[in-house]
Amino acid sequence: MFNDPETVQSSAKGRMMFGEFIMLTTGNLYHGGIMVNYRCNAACRHCLYACSPTRTSGYISRETMAGICATLRRGSIGSVHIGGGEPFLDFEGLVTAIAELKQAGIDLDYVETNAFWVQDVCLAREYVRTLKDLGAGALCISLDPYHTEYVPYGLPLRLAQLCDTAGLDYFLWKQQFLRPLLGLESSSVHSREELEKHLRPDYISATAGDYGLRIGGRAVNIEEEYGPSWPLAKLLHKAPPCPDLLSTGHFHVDLEGCFIPPGCTGLRLPLAEAVDGIPPGKYPLFEALYEGGVAALLDLAAGRGFVPEESYPSRCNLCFHIRAFLSGEDPSGENLSGKDPSGENLSGKDPSGKNLEEGKGFAELDENHYAESLKYYSRRDCENHHCDS
Repeated sequence: MFNDPETVQSSAKGRMMFGEFIMLTTGNLYHGGIMVNYRCNAACRHCLYACSPTRTSGYISRETMAGICATLRRGSIGSVHIGGGEPFLDFEGLVTAIAELKQAGIDLDYVETNAFWVQDVCLAREYVRTLKDLGAGALCISLDPYHTEYVPYGLPLRLAQLCDTAGLDYFLWKQQFLRPLLGLESSSVHSREELEKHLRPDYISATAGDYGLRIGGRAVNIEEEYGPSWPLAKLLHKAPPCPDLLSTGHFHVDLEGCFIPPGCTGLRLPLAEAVDGIPPGKYPLFEALYEGGVAALLDLAAGRGFVPEESYPSRCNLCFHIRAFLSGEDPSGENLSGKDPSGENLSGKDPSGKNLEEGKGFAELDENHYAESLKYYSRRDCENHHCDS
């Protein structure tokens, strides 16, 4: 159906006619968020965006934010949320981003935070009042066992009290996790071992189930530790295409102005191209997935030296590891990016770190995403806890 011009022109998203070209496009935007940074004080096990203290530093600029707002308006979106990373790592930058949204006439639904900054109560009170005055909508305050490994759960509760006092709306994400945590010390972080003892031995997989977690980013490790594996042939049998790559039900735009499909993190395209039309052939990996699914992606990667394992927990997990390989980050942990751990460029590699000699270097892949996804969730955890593999 993708080659039928009549079908193409009537579609709200997918392939649309632009002059003499047929291009992929998201169509109108529905619901999304702006990721003002990737850096975070935490490296949560479930983070779809593989945020961490070692992610590339940087915060969205006023100019980039203004450009994003203009494109969002062309996409007919009326409101967004702000997330990260951790937006409060640069409060001045956050205030600037909110001001740009207001200038563009785009409402702010909420700002996400893990509340680490509430250790300084006076500063936190000032931040909350400022956000209230800016019309920030609400705060989405993270509260769950994963965050508790990095942020004492008493800090989200303290932030909720400050919001109540200031009259700023908020919600705890997710409220249901509070009661199980109450038996733990609220002023300190807690290790996996402590949480397994206090909550349940499989709290990691149980929490993922309670979240309804999409498998991507660092969460692929949860699936690999707890999920069953399926033979490669079974996963490839009748594997469908991936039209949701152009869904805008819960998309994100990062600090560089790139569109990130909902649930398929590690892929990104310039937002303006996603909305206005993606030039044919410019992003072959994205097109292969969109039209042919993981089977087409595997064919593309096989020609570049990828050898799949015999089994994987899911098609999405297989897709992640193919993309990790193509990004230059081998799933085994071997660094193929052309950089040593200090970031120094090694001979024979492009300065960007992409392995151009082997035909890699896909612009639609965020190579940092794959490297960070494979960090922090140590395989020692798996070895010490009822894992056979």
